[in-house]
Amino acid sequence: MAKNSTAVVNHDHRSLSETSSRCFTESLTATHNFEVACYPLLAGMGVGKYISSCIFSVGGYDWTIRFYPDGNNAECAGNASAFLYCSSQPEGVRTKFTLNMLEKEGKVLVTSFGSLEHTFSSSIDDFGFSKFVEKSRLLKSSSDATSGYFTIRCVLTVIKEPRTEIRRNLFVVPRPNLQDHLQQMWKDGHGADVTFSVSGQLFSAHRYLLAARSPVFKAELFGPTKEKATDSITIDDIEPSIFEALLHFIYTDSILDDWDSKEDRYGLERLRVMCEGRLRHSIDLETVATTLVLAEQHHCRDLKEACIGFMTSQNRLGDIMATDGFKHLMASSPLIMKDILDKVSCVLSG
Repeated sequence: MAKNSTAVVNHDHRSLSETSSRCFTESLTATHNFEVACYPLLAGMGVGKYISSCIFSVGGYDWTIRFYPDGNNAECAGNASAFLYCSSQPEGVRTKFTLNMLEKEGKVLVTSFGSLEHTFSSSIDDFGFSKFVEKSRLLKSSSDATSGYFTIRCVLTVIKEPRTEIRRNLFVVPRPNLQDHLQQMWKDGHGADVTFSVSGQLFSAHRYLLAARSPVFKAELFGPTKEKATDSITIDDIEPSIFEALLHFIYTDSILDDWDSKEDRYGLERLRVMCEGRLRHSIDLETVATTLVLAEQHHCRDLKEACIGFMTSQNRLGDIMATDGFKHLMASSPLIMKDILDKVSCVLSG
């Protein structure tokens, strides 16, 4: 297959660079039941005196429940107190917890306090209820000195410090590379089953791909009007560089950077529109007349209107009429002068 040194317009479909991070806060929750028996024997031990549960660990810290049978201070006279105490010398430990009393083996709820939120520190290492439950309520439920059994239940959640980390996508999907594979197949010639001789230059290709991409190639290679010898097809009315650019588009869906196509004979509408747009952006005083000839020949209405609009704006028409391209325009498409004059008339009347 013939190869030329050409620049290619790359259509990179890779996604824009994207990163992400995530902040998450970890928490740990546990329940501890502190069973207290023989409350009547505890009553009268004194204000500020307490009994304590065993140490239980939650979130890396040690905790105990402290129960004050006669209250933790004089202001809570007539009430027992209950507090959650952190024994780990805390520094800013955030918590949410509940403290409630239950009777009859933990089946009957005596208190119904809601959740407390507190940050434990070395200066404030306990938190709870000074007026947890009335002493009379506890004494009333105790028929003798050996009864007065109840449970203080603590449901504690320790909230860790928020952490932010980079999120890494371990399953990065590569960009689509079908075009790369097809282009490599075309360059290598693997599996090629048809050869085109274009003005003596040979080009190998794959007939099924050509037929899928171009209705004209489909008719030539598989239709009723197909060439008798479809293994080798001779084309003499097109330049080899243009035919190579045409094949490049068929295999890659992109156009060569230095190619201005004048061919639309193979029914490639997308190629025609892309080339029309490129010609439209390259219009100037020297090329506008020649481009208008192409637009007229290939029925490119938008390109034709752009050329006529360029000619009739900013008093350019006189300079354009002096070019060789305009002389070629008048020789090949004399009727188009009427469209130009109509546009001039509209401009002047406007």
